[in-house]
Amino acid sequence: MTTHTTDGAHAEGQDAGSTKPLLFEVSWEICQQVGGIYTVIRSKVPSVVATWGHRYCAVGPYNPQTSPTEFEESQPTGFFRETLKALHELGIEARYGHWLITGRPRVVLINPRSAYPRLAEIKYLLWEHHGIAFNDDPLVDQVVAFGWAVEQFLRAVAKAQTVRRPIIGHFHEWMGGSAIPEIRRANIPISIVFTTHATLLGRYLAMNDPWFYDHVPFVDWQADADRFNIGPQVRLERAAAHGAHIFSTVSDITAYECEFLVGRKPDILLPNGLNIERFVALHEFQNLHRIYKEKINEFVMAHFFPSYSFDLDRTVYLFTSGRYEYRNKGFDLTIESLARLNWRMKQAGTNRTVVCFVITRQPIRAINAEALRRRAMMQEMRESCQSLVNQVGERLFISTAMGKPRALDELTDDYWRLRLRRLMYAWRSQSMPTVVTHDLVDDQNDEILKQIRACSLFNLPSDPVKVVYHPDFVTANDPLFGMDYDQFVRGCHLGIFPSSYEPWGYAPLECAALGLPSITSNLSGFGTYLDLNLPEHDKNGLSVVNRRYASFDVAANQLTGWMFDFLLLDRRERIAQRNRVQSVSEHFDWNNLGRHYAQAHQMVLQRSAQP
Repeated sequence: MTTHTTDGAHAEGQDAGSTKPLLFEVSWEICQQVGGIYTVIRSKVPSVVATWGHRYCAVGPYNPQTSPTEFEESQPTGFFRETLKALHELGIEARYGHWLITGRPRVVLINPRSAYPRLAEIKYLLWEHHGIAFNDDPLVDQVVAFGWAVEQFLRAVAKAQTVRRPIIGHFHEWMGGSAIPEIRRANIPISIVFTTHATLLGRYLAMNDPWFYDHVPFVDWQADADRFNIGPQVRLERAAAHGAHIFSTVSDITAYECEFLVGRKPDILLPNGLNIERFVALHEFQNLHRIYKEKINEFVMAHFFPSYSFDLDRTVYLFTSGRYEYRNKGFDLTIESLARLNWRMKQAGTNRTVVCFVITRQPIRAINAEALRRRAMMQEMRESCQSLVNQVGERLFISTAMGKPRALDELTDDYWRLRLRRLMYAWRSQSMPTVVTHDLVDDQNDEILKQIRACSLFNLPSDPVKVVYHPDFVTANDPLFGMDYDQFVRGCHLGIFPSSYEPWGYAPLECAALGLPSITSNLSGFGTYLDLNLPEHDKNGLSVVNRRYASFDVAANQLTGWMFDFLLLDRRERIAQRNRVQSVSEHFDWNNLGRHYAQAHQMVLQRSAQP
């Protein structure tokens, strides 16, 4: 094993007698991306390191398949050396190093499987001490083994301190917070903050109940947790929330949910931010929009133009994206609103075209063969046209220099004229453009596709609204788009995210950071944050659909109206709106929102010091 001396060794030596607090941030998503918490912590790290320096350390599980790509192992120094030695004596595999992201924070990764010899004992103690009974679930086994190992790690950290100094443990979600119940019972001197980013039971209930928030006060959490077969997970989550000195969540809407489903009202809200500097392209974001819009134009030409064409200069690109949670992510409301927009545009006789991309991930067999064929043919046509341009340009230059101008037909070979004519014939298609770009494993039962069919959004020439369902995430390796997701977002005109359950919602925040207007809902944490903290958000291109106290039909009409109004903006007005959106995004930089975390850490030090 290759090791390296850490850049924190000298700093740690300087701080050997310090009484300043230490901060350990514990999450299942340290050095591995499972969900949105990875983005939260990763984007927050630069501002945390700027404040805490070498007194900050992230703690996560070691995954042999993914961790080596994000983690650089190095030789532990100072009290970390003694701490890891104590873990190894207990048979726990733990590695020390740095996370390979901006800020390069210290990281301790613990292999949960190394604690499996004690798994039966760990489960028994959680049942005996906290009443949590377990079934056979491989993921839960890993989580509770990881929690026990984290408990041993923090015990060792507290013991290794030569000078008594406060230690803060900030735990995220039930998977990261499984150590909390036993830490509190053992009275280990750790000041505990627990943040839930979404209640586990809430996510399940919201998928099956369109009036979830109205019914939350009447939920029987035990019965419903057992009904969804998530009893152990929910009980771990509740034990962590009640064991923490400070309990927090990310938004006002989720705080309401926690009060009833977790049984404790959060002490503080910790809204999610972004490292905005990562997105800022100085004064180039308008140019970047133009560049990436041209790449989307290429896809649209390949997808639609063999069947029929429309004016790309009068085409607006909308998109919605997220995990495949059909109702939670608002895919149902988006598609219904697109159908109503299609009818309204026909009635108004508008000369605009809308192309809306639905980006999510579903089981697929392959990219649709017809979509690939059209893309390949367009590329061949482009190359042939470029070859013809090169030939004509060279011959025109020579004939002009000789003072003997020639007709256009004389400047081209019969080969290229015939080749282009054959390509044009082969390019034309009698079939309509497909709605979905991939062959789905279960085409008949896909909820998004079923609703698109039910709404008759078939991409007919007479339909001003076109829909492209892309059931895979956009990446640079995607042969249809050939660009990263951030680039795709920059090339669009408007993001649509009217979620019915979204504890925070990074998608509209990422749009803002990329200078793109978006629409969210007041059933998302980001939407409620806008309503409470940015009263003029609509003027800045951040709209919030009312879904809290409105029917599906009312919300659909509101969303349809906003999309129609957006179509009426001319190019200059859209540019001005992108400028305003990009400016307001600075509000969500971690350098601003990080103050909430600082406040939580100050609160926990005060509360845990009380007798």
